[in-house]
This record gives sequence, C-alpha cells and structure tokens, in this order.
Amino acid sequence: MTTVSEIAPDLFRISTFVKEFDLQFNQFLVRDDEPLLFHTGPRAMFAAVRDAVATLLNPNAVKWIGFSHLEADECGSLREWQLLAPESMAVCSLVGKLVSIDDCMAVRPALGMKDGDVLNTGKYRFRFLHTPHVPHCWEAGLLFEETQRTLLCSDLFHQSGDVEPATHSDVLGRCRQVLVEYQQGPLANYMPYATLTEPTLHRLAGLQPKTLATMHGSAYIGDGSRALRDLATMFKEVLGPTS
Repeated sequence: MTTVSEIAPDLFRISTFVKEFDLQFNQFLVRDDEPLLFHTGPRAMFAAVRDAVATLLNPNAVKWIGFSHLEADECGSLREWQLLAPESMAVCSLVGKLVSIDDCMAVRPALGMKDGDVLNTGKYRFRFLHTPHVPHCWEAGLLFEETQRTLLCSDLFHQSGDVEPATHSDVLGRCRQVLVEYQQGPLANYMPYATLTEPTLHRLAGLQPKTLATMHGSAYIGDGSRALRDLATMFKEVLGPTS
C-alpha cells in the first residue's frame, strides 16, 4: 500500500512499504509552480507512485525529477516519468550526468548541478550539495530547500519497518540498528566510511535543517543540525576503522 503525507508545507512524502524487505521506499513531491519529484522509486513501483502523485497534481506536470545517486530506488523509473511528463528534466550532480544518467537513463539531457548551484521551483529554492560517497557513490548529491530548511537526504538516517511518516523523536537508534545488522551480512558496507564522511556530515549540520526527509523510514522534524552531528559520531563508531 502506498500512502501520502504532508511533512512540511507543500512537501509530500509518498511511501510504499515492502514487507519482504521490511522497508519503506519514500519519494518526495514538492507542489509548486514547477513541481519537483525527489526519488522515482524502482520501475516496479512506477504505477503506484504515479497514482499517488495524481492525488496532488497532474503527473504530466512534473517538471523536475531529482535524486542523489544511481540506484533503482533513486532513479529506476526515470525513463517512465520522463515519457509521462513531456517537459520534465532529471536533476542530479554534474558527475552523475556525465558518467551515467544522460547515456544510461534519461530521455532528455539532465540538469547537471555543481556544488552550490540553486534550483528555483517557484516559491521554493533548492541548493545542490555535492556529497561524494555520502550516503554512497561517487556522484552523490543532496538538495536543501532553503525556505522551509528541509534536507532531502536520500539514504541518510535509513530505518527499517513500517514506521510513522514523520517523528520528532530521535531516529538515530533505529538507523544504528540497521547499520549494525547490515554489517553482519551481504549488505555490509552499505554506507562507506571515507575521508569525506565526517566533514560532509558536519557541513550538512551547518545548514541547520528543520526537516530531514529520508528515503527509508520516518522523516525527522526537529534539530537537524544535532541529528547530523550525532549521525557523524555514530557512523564513526559503527563503520569507521577499528584500529
């Protein structure tokens, strides 16, 4: 079942729980003059996500399709969305555009953004942050909405379970549990701990986000700066070098 929840003004969380994975897959729709969909979901979820978007606006009107990095849940149905929405453009890092998206995924050339570039959708203003290997992949990047101070943070703060759409409670414990479990099995090193990990998370904390919109699990509403600093500490403890 796919659900829709407004977690900030004009920002809607579209969520599908997949029982076999004990995991929610979330997309975020910004309702504005030029609507933005962040994450497409995998191809198998295209119809469900499309129908959820249709409860809020005409899916053909989606203008921007953003994502952090190249994975099925991030941009697997990009092509389907671009065929449906004739004016839509993919939004990703310049690295992603050059090395993958334009050749492998997009119907039309993507908008490749450099660190600090800004995308205006009407009322809202999204600053692009190039975040290599955070959460993972060379081409990774995130969008920060400066008006409402919302960070579209992809896989950061990953949580398992069919959890509430948004919470004011600490989500760090849930995230830590997932990473500890993943480190014991075939999904080990899902989040790489690299030289850029800690400074990138502290840079994100400096933005002082009020809402952290994560792909898997509940969005967090509260002191996003503290949550990101605590995430940096937890990553080092769970994923960092052991000696």
